[in-house]
Amino acid sequence: MAEKAVQQTTGIPFLHELKRGVWLENPVFRQILGTCPTLAVTNTVKNSLGIGLATSFVLITSSLIVSLIRKLVPGQVRIATFTVIIAAFVTIADQFLAAMFPAISKSLGPFVPLIVVNCIILGRHEAFASKNPVKASLVDAIVMSCGFITTVVCLGIVRELLGSGSILGIQILGEWFKPWVVMILPAGAFLSLGIGLGLMNHLARKKA
Repeated sequence: MAEKAVQQTTGIPFLHELKRGVWLENPVFRQILGTCPTLAVTNTVKNSLGIGLATSFVLITSSLIVSLIRKLVPGQVRIATFTVIIAAFVTIADQFLAAMFPAISKSLGPFVPLIVVNCIILGRHEAFASKNPVKASLVDAIVMSCGFITTVVCLGIVRELLGSGSILGIQILGEWFKPWVVMILPAGAFLSLGIGLGLMNHLARKKA
């Protein structure tokens, strides 16, 4: 998959690469990665956007560093090295949210520090950034980030809309609507993710 992605990244327009990240190799719906934050903090659009942007920042910046030093790191310590790099950028993201957006930081709780063990990030480093030049690695990180943000925001929209009748605090559904409280609970997260996975698989099979 990594070799195929290299060819796409270096020789095909960015829009095609974006399709790869958002649809063909979507990290959540196609690769089933990063499900912990996807299930835990997508009860509102604001939280979804917060975790999506924080994860994307860490993925893009750490992929840049991993690609730059890929020939200097011995294979025996590559995972430990990747983890230290990821942890450094997670700390930056966590402190930035705490300083600039304390409400979002409090809502996300421990899930920002847990980006350190997000399978999406370590997986892209192991499969792509550690084997490819900077430009290709950056494009791969950006399109995968777009795929992750798209997924969590879509789930956040569905859960917040059905769970409270509003999006970003703006009331969308009228007084006639009775909120589905289950949608903002853990059960609603599993239900939304399951329906999303089923829909993606159905559309993929139909297109094929």
